[in-house]
Amino acid sequence: MPRWLLPESIADVLPSEARTIEDLRRRLLDLYRSHGYELVMPPMVEYLDALLIGSGSDLNLRTFKLVDQLSGRTLGVRADMTPQVARIDAHLLNRQGVARLCYAGSVLHARPAGLFATREPIQVGAEIYGHAGLEADLEVLELMVGSLRVAGVHRVRLDLCHVGIVPALLALEPALDAAEVYERLQQKDVPGLRELLASASAPVRDALLALVDLYGPVHGPDSVLDAARRVLPALPQVGAALDMLRRLCDSPLWARFPEVELSVDLADLRGHLYHSGITFAAYVDALPNSIGRGGRYDDVGQAFGRARPATGFSLELRELAALQPPVEPAAAIRAPWSDDPGLAAEVARLRAAGEIVLSVLPGHEHEQQEFACDRELAWQGGAWVVRSL
Repeated sequence: MPRWLLPESIADVLPSEARTIEDLRRRLLDLYRSHGYELVMPPMVEYLDALLIGSGSDLNLRTFKLVDQLSGRTLGVRADMTPQVARIDAHLLNRQGVARLCYAGSVLHARPAGLFATREPIQVGAEIYGHAGLEADLEVLELMVGSLRVAGVHRVRLDLCHVGIVPALLALEPALDAAEVYERLQQKDVPGLRELLASASAPVRDALLALVDLYGPVHGPDSVLDAARRVLPALPQVGAALDMLRRLCDSPLWARFPEVELSVDLADLRGHLYHSGITFAAYVDALPNSIGRGGRYDDVGQAFGRARPATGFSLELRELAALQPPVEPAAAIRAPWSDDPGLAAEVARLRAAGEIVLSVLPGHEHEQQEFACDRELAWQGGAWVVRSL
């Protein structure tokens, strides 16, 4: 096998794409900072049990594992950054009030998340700790949609769900295999779900089967929330979940984001099982998979010694950068190679002023670069001056 081959679903990022990704990363982190979010940088590897806190088998299967030669314990290469940020909030920062944290970094998946997905996504996201109210959920939703605006995305479908409904139904049938039920619901596998629920009581069976079809618009005669009221059992947890979704959908926030199409999918249980309330997924026309996901996960910090209300989102930066329009090569100044102190001083001055200056090595004067050299430094009138090409 040639040594230059990379593993399946792993790819290099070449200069033009890398520049687009880095530019977008900086703009997004600047956006989060303007909203009061503080940047954290968790490590790439941790002890495995810390990375899998509160998660389902999907995250476990996606996590690369290795043995630490120093401790003999099993390490994991992070496949998701939220457990790490929750650990930082609960154990290291240990603040009593609201904490707003953001991050950007690579994660590694043992298995790709979807068709054509990379196994080395770059996650960028933001999270709020310490507030249990709907205000925090609305803030992170506003910030996620604002992130997509920064990336030039002008049409977004936002699918909403509440993960409290399924546990409330399963509590009535403790003999059911919860993991299998979740898998069938995620796949919208009605025959498989019907077979799995053959021994369940009729109200639970009918309710779980109904979830598969409870997706669509929020308002109007075909409102999914209204339909859910009619077909789901009148359990307190189910009613509270539907009330929360209704309050979120009726928020005046959405009047400021006409590009967002709100919908509800009560079987959209994909992701990691650490979520505890409202969840959401953002879709854009150009991509088959969601570009971003998030939701509430109030119980994750408990494993680190301090449960805190928490909600947040993450975006896949590489896919988001791929939606950017082509970027024109950056303008640059070409300078001849020379050890002349005067030339070195002028190059340093121009670079300090924000200019890109390329020193052309002898014999390579006509080679193409990523940059467009529209000017050059030339010796003229006894001084080094910049002149147009």
